[in-house]
This record gives sequence, C-alpha cells and structure tokens, in this order.
Amino acid sequence: MRRRATLALAVLALAAPAGATAAECPKTTLSDVENDVMCPVCGTPLGLATEAPQAQREREFIRRQVDDCRSKDEIKAALVDEFGENVLALPGSDGFDLAAYLVPGLAVLLGGGAVAATAIGWRRSRARDAADPTIADGPPAPGSAQRDRLQTDLDRYDL
Repeated sequence: MRRRATLALAVLALAAPAGATAAECPKTTLSDVENDVMCPVCGTPLGLATEAPQAQREREFIRRQVDDCRSKDEIKAALVDEFGENVLALPGSDGFDLAAYLVPGLAVLLGGGAVAATAIGWRRSRARDAADPTIADGPPAPGSAQRDRLQTDLDRYDL
C-alpha cells in the first residue's frame, strides 16, 4: 500500500510541472499568425499562398515557433528576423509607416468636410434664390426691340 501511494505521489509530482508549463504556454496557432503575415515572395497573405515553396517554409517555421510555446508577437518578431520586414501584413506604428494609418483617415475627414461644405452652400443658395423675387419669377420678358429682331430672324428662315 505504501508503495502504491509513493508511486502515485511520484507520478503527480512529475505531472504537475508539465501541467503548469502547459498553462503558461500562450495559446497561439498557425492560423492566428497566418492572418498577420505575408509570403514575401508572392506578396499575398500567407493564408492564401498555398503552393509557393517560400510559403510552405514560412508555415513550417511558424509551426516550430508555436511548438516552442512562443507568443504571437514573439513569432512575428522571429519571422521578421528570418524573412525580413516584408513578411508583416500590417505596417509598423511609427515613423513613415504611420502614414499608412493617417493618410486614409485624413482623406475621409477631408472628403466628409467637402461634402458637408457643398451641402451647406447648396442649401443657402436655394434659400437665397427663393427669397429673391427676380429669380423666383423667372427671366425678364423681352422688350419690343428684342421681339422685332426675333421676328425678323424667324422670317428670314423658312421653317
């Protein structure tokens, strides 16, 4: 009986560190990392680059990193070290790469401002036109000289 208890304690003692290690391991998967990186040869996201040999090497590299219990950020840093900056699908968040985030945002803001300014100006011009009696009645009637000239021109042409 003592022997069994000692054996059971020994098994538990050996299993406990393995369970603690598994709990400390980040839950990163290949598909999770594939969404954030690209095949540097194809220029396509790694999830779509199925046949390229470079993509296969990159996937194998990621699998080894996941098996070594690396976090997603650690794997991406190792990919940059191994394959270069072109492996990242998203630009960096500092320096010139910051423009990739700022320029589209500024373009949307400026476009929205232009649409708003045009709409406000259009509404004001319509209100001004409605208040102006000369515009509301239409163009002024032609004078007698204009009517005579028009009739002369029409008589000249046989329609």
